[in-house]
Amino acid sequence: MNLRALTRGDAAVAGAAVLLFIASFLPYLSWNCSGAYCGNIDTSQNAWSTALFPVLPSIYLLGIAAAALILVQRFQGPAAANRQVLGLRLDQWGIAFAVAALWTSVWALGGAGTGPSVSHGFGAWLGLISLIVLAGAAAAAPLVPALKAPLVTDRPAVPYQGGYPMPGQPGQPQPGQYGYPVQGQDPNQAPAYGAQPGGYGYPAPGAPGQAGQPGPQDITPAPVAAQPAPAPQPAPAADFAPFWFAVPAPRALAPKDNPVGAPIGELVPGTWYLAVEQRGTALVAQLQDGTQGVLADTSGIQRG
Repeated sequence: MNLRALTRGDAAVAGAAVLLFIASFLPYLSWNCSGAYCGNIDTSQNAWSTALFPVLPSIYLLGIAAAALILVQRFQGPAAANRQVLGLRLDQWGIAFAVAALWTSVWALGGAGTGPSVSHGFGAWLGLISLIVLAGAAAAAPLVPALKAPLVTDRPAVPYQGGYPMPGQPGQPQPGQYGYPVQGQDPNQAPAYGAQPGGYGYPAPGAPGQAGQPGPQDITPAPVAAQPAPAPQPAPAADFAPFWFAVPAPRALAPKDNPVGAPIGELVPGTWYLAVEQRGTALVAQLQDGTQGVLADTSGIQRG
């Protein structure tokens, strides 16, 4: 299941289905009873009562089934975009079921079985409200931008802004320097200042002048193989400003210095990425871990 494919409209559909399920257990009809035999008669019934059939399957269960079809279509992601059942996609069947359940609920509120002493309970009205939200969110989700927004988004990567150098940066102690323990050394062993290999003028293992190692006069420069010149890259746009964007379908990210090389990552829908540079029609995008690469296919992207 692809949770990143869910939108805010899908969340509204799921919430309405939960309310509809709760409403089915609340009183649907209630009436006033006066007389000697009223003590043995229930004064309210919910949708699960057989006396109210077919209220349960035609209103409540039909609405819940509509929400299930819509969410199943979203969970399947772009792979099910063209998958149809009897000429319609699952979400289209869900919208039709939601509208049918809403239509039935409206007519049931004024249908037979009502009278001066009979009234619809809270379950009937909550079910109607839930179906209005369900049908409205299902039909408007593909059209309203606020409902099409992703429900789950990754937090954009924030560059390191601390005041102290990170491990590996200049100014940070390295293993084997200034008494910092060498990898594999006992941390309880006192460091030998001035006697560490490569520290304070002490020759490191394998350095020229060390016993068994050639001196500077014995070293013969090795020929350096000519490296192929890198392919020319398009010049960055002069008036480019970084912006956030999302892709409509998974797309590969090529290396920044070699756009024709093997992909180094993948951009997926439902996640915002930062465009840091433009090269012709391509963009240099930054992943959440700070990796940057070239996105060659920029068709259909959504700017933030």
